[in-house]
Amino acid sequence: MLYLVGLGLGDAKDITVKGLEAVRRCRRGYLEAYTSLLTVGKEALEEFYGKELILADREMVEQEADSILKEADVCDVAFLVVGDPFGATTHSDLVLRAVKLGIPYKVIHNASIMNAVGCCGLQLYNFGETVSIVFWTDTWKPESFFDKIEKNRQNGMHTLCLLDIKVKEQSLENLMKGRKIYEPPRYMSVNQAAEQLLAILQNRRLQGEEPEITENTICVGLARVGAPDQKIASGTLHQMSTVELGGPLHSLIVTGTMHPLELEMLKLFSVDSSSFENNAFQSTT
Repeated sequence: MLYLVGLGLGDAKDITVKGLEAVRRCRRGYLEAYTSLLTVGKEALEEFYGKELILADREMVEQEADSILKEADVCDVAFLVVGDPFGATTHSDLVLRAVKLGIPYKVIHNASIMNAVGCCGLQLYNFGETVSIVFWTDTWKPESFFDKIEKNRQNGMHTLCLLDIKVKEQSLENLMKGRKIYEPPRYMSVNQAAEQLLAILQNRRLQGEEPEITENTICVGLARVGAPDQKIASGTLHQMSTVELGGPLHSLIVTGTMHPLELEMLKLFSVDSSSFENNAFQSTT
């Protein structure tokens, strides 16, 4: 059996009882290590689970999936994912491979950022399509995610923006020369995401557009959701470019039409309460 086990968002103890039993039963356990990260390291998980874990990077999961599934038809293998197992499409691919090989699988769910964002007070059923904001480079500055945020906002929906993670990435030079030298990990902050959104606003205005989103649109910055040092900050998009939320992982929400109750909750985390007074009339219409 292949077990896909969600680990939740905080530390080693966020695994479910069912998930822990499965991990301890398995002959091999793999820890997926590129779509998200926990606040604790692999060693802390191994100590709590009483099980040695194999670190599974993107390369292994996408190119060497057969090694993960090896012997899973005759013994139990666990694939551990931060958050919920289906937070990333890569894991659907693993399931499809298992099915083709005649290996049964079982999914053990857990909390993920997709539902834990409710901690800021915005109602989950008022969210539209989730988007990913990627790191820009000097030569690559995609804006497609902005169009999705605008579409959500036109429909009165909030947008959860998942921020880029660069783990075990190679520079273009090392990639071209076939050198297995990797760049240090990078995790996009709320500040960086807000700065990119502000840059897109300026670009669109230069093209004669008047975007749905402005510098004064109410946004929410979240950091380390589910951890003891979780941080939430609400305020304008401009304020999000300067707010200090500390270490990774960060997420950003661009709000749509807000119910008065949502607005009251967001005020609990406001960077500056005056930004809400100025926006309240347009947010609740």
